[in-house]
Amino acid sequence: MRKIYGIGETVFDIIFKNGKPQAAKPGGAMLNSIVSLGRVGQPVHFISEYADDDVGSLIDSFLHSNGVDTSFVHHYRDGKTKLALAFLNERNDASYTFYEKYSEKRLDIELPGIAGNDILLCGSIYAITDEIRDKFRSLVGAAYRNGAIVIYDPNFRSAHRHELDRLKPLIVENMSMVSLVRGSDEDFSNIFGAATPDEAWDAVKNYCKCLVYTANAEGVYVRTGKFSGRFPVKKLTPVSTIGAGDNFNAGMMAAIYINEIEKDQLETMGEEMWSKVISMGVDFASEVCMSYDNYISEDFAQRLKNGI
Repeated sequence: MRKIYGIGETVFDIIFKNGKPQAAKPGGAMLNSIVSLGRVGQPVHFISEYADDDVGSLIDSFLHSNGVDTSFVHHYRDGKTKLALAFLNERNDASYTFYEKYSEKRLDIELPGIAGNDILLCGSIYAITDEIRDKFRSLVGAAYRNGAIVIYDPNFRSAHRHELDRLKPLIVENMSMVSLVRGSDEDFSNIFGAATPDEAWDAVKNYCKCLVYTANAEGVYVRTGKFSGRFPVKKLTPVSTIGAGDNFNAGMMAAIYINEIEKDQLETMGEEMWSKVISMGVDFASEVCMSYDNYISEDFAQRLKNGI
């Protein structure tokens, strides 16, 4: 059976608005995506690390209750689970403060063998972290060579722009090992100085032959060697945008899984199939923006399952 994997960091998010805590829940970009996919009943496996402490136990129970396999999580004892304090501004966009104490041995597990037509999601700062870089490169490279669909979301924000000279070669290497790059206009502006989807494509196509570029209310742009198109997004007033991009990724992956799209099809698909992929991404992201949750609601997941 086709499997879905996500590799990324795990944090426990505490969300503040107007100086007061509003919610506390497991987070991390790939975790958010994987939980949403677990809620719609897809076969998801999470590759990560968090401590064998009270917060880690909360996260572990939460993942299991949402159908996420944690066989490839490193539960370390010589540290603490990472905390993320998220402060929402007037537009409900978040800025973060982190507290972390990782194990001296990072991601100290046997990694899975990802097979052809499996789906792997990776990205964010975790994908360019020195301490796990060799293991990450080995996992992603093998998955791509085996024929899996590998999706990379650089999620590269302005807070790390001062490190760009050091990190850009790693980002570019990641792009060269994947099937699809999905990023925001902010990501490509920070990484390549790109101001438009076509400028981003001019940079990305040197490394990866499939780009999905999200630009908030302006829409979603797809660029491949065979297709160029723009898709609309929904007009809404968000409660929180914390999990929007993560759940756009989840929606795309759900559509890829449901429609049995294989790696070789990504570069040749036309508007009809891309519309199915992008519209589900938009649906997932829109749903998440209407609450403080980092993942789609169980009601939304059930409606989706009933409609499949």
